[in-house]
Amino acid sequence: MTSIITTLDTATMYNETLELLIDGHWCQGSTGETLPLENPATGEVIATIPCASTEDLDRALDASQRAFEQWKDQSAMHRWTLLSKAADLLETRKPVLSRVLTQENGKSLQEANGEIQFCVDAIRWYAEEGKRAYGRIIPARSPKVRQSVLKEPIGPALGFAAWNFPAGNVALKIAGALAAGCSIIVKPSNETPGTAVGIVRCFQDAGVPAGVIGLVFGPPGPISEHLIASPIPKKVSLTGSTPVGKRLQKLAANTLKRCTMELGGHAPVLVFEDANLERALDLLVAAKFKNAGQVCTSPTRFYIQRSIYEAFVAGFVERTERLVVGNGLDQGVIMGPLITARRLDNMDELVADAKAQGAQVLTGGSRLEREGFFFAPTVLRDVPDTAQIMIQEPFGPVAALTVFDTFEEVIERANALPYALAAYIFTRDGSNAARASQAIEAGVVGINHMSVHEAETPFGGFNESGYGHESGMEGLDAYLRTKMVADAQA
Repeated sequence: MTSIITTLDTATMYNETLELLIDGHWCQGSTGETLPLENPATGEVIATIPCASTEDLDRALDASQRAFEQWKDQSAMHRWTLLSKAADLLETRKPVLSRVLTQENGKSLQEANGEIQFCVDAIRWYAEEGKRAYGRIIPARSPKVRQSVLKEPIGPALGFAAWNFPAGNVALKIAGALAAGCSIIVKPSNETPGTAVGIVRCFQDAGVPAGVIGLVFGPPGPISEHLIASPIPKKVSLTGSTPVGKRLQKLAANTLKRCTMELGGHAPVLVFEDANLERALDLLVAAKFKNAGQVCTSPTRFYIQRSIYEAFVAGFVERTERLVVGNGLDQGVIMGPLITARRLDNMDELVADAKAQGAQVLTGGSRLEREGFFFAPTVLRDVPDTAQIMIQEPFGPVAALTVFDTFEEVIERANALPYALAAYIFTRDGSNAARASQAIEAGVVGINHMSVHEAETPFGGFNESGYGHESGMEGLDAYLRTKMVADAQA
């Protein structure tokens, strides 16, 4: 059975002051409206979140425009200096901020530390890449004409960030925008505000000028509607669900803002009979239950070739039952809680539907009777493609296992959904891996490997998983516009 830790070994004091950042000043909302912040591991309210009013948002927009006019003219080397200092500060503050992240999000302290380090690496990478926003010279048809292509910052940007990676989602948007010469207003999730505050403080303490970064909290609908309706921002970047992405894209269309949409996924896993079974099991169980399955690239639909199906199922269950579940601040915890109580209801519904359609629950299958929002790591076998968990992104600690026979069959089933963010292939046959990686519909593909997002690699999906990229040179280009100048001799 899954191990459960119920006693905290460490202090649980929440160590962040939640404030808005508008025009370089930390403040509370002008109306005094607040929201409660819950620790998902205990259900207790640990802080109050200030909400930005319409007046606050307008001040942030005005400051963002004024700051952009100054920031865009700074040299790439100057921006590199400040971003590098911010990364150094973030690395120094990692022990404190990781604890804040765990208290807000629930993931283990080990995972939180890794996420903060990813942010440090990404900020440093963007600082360097900002020095490489190259243009080019195009040979003209006349010797008296010089045709130059220039890359310019697109303008003030908006960043809307999800709670599942509260540090990474925020840091990537800020670093990409600032490295390109843009200002940005960030609206993080209300579930994980302190992580964003801690990251932004690093940029401010590094010397980033007032107004270059704005930070606001509050009801997501009214805030996104007001910010996107303004003619000031020229770019929208969202990490969130597909329904939210569609809604924000419609709002952005009214002012023709460029968008980057990193949306939901439902990643298929193809395990062929020649795969290294032990390696595949070790990697897949660790990835499936990372952040309690609340990851857009989480492996969710497991297709295993028939000849190894029983061995795979047995190995998956055995590893799952070794997971240690508890408060992420406790030593030895592997998996923490879900983010809110409503996610527990969703897990109950998905498991009940799968069982009703003939799937078997091999381990887990229910919420844990303890404080906080915990659901047992769950393994289902023989899950039909018609079950909701094979159609709807579960975003939780439930693995759905099923069998396949032929290459053509599994590709068709894997590509049957409108989502196309991540996919994973396990095989020792190089030609089989090449065929599958070309045939699969996904923006990022892992072959015998689960890490599909690094600071230097482009990350993004297809179809209803969104469009555009974060990270890599593509992530910087998302905040740049292209200008062609034809200069003829007078």
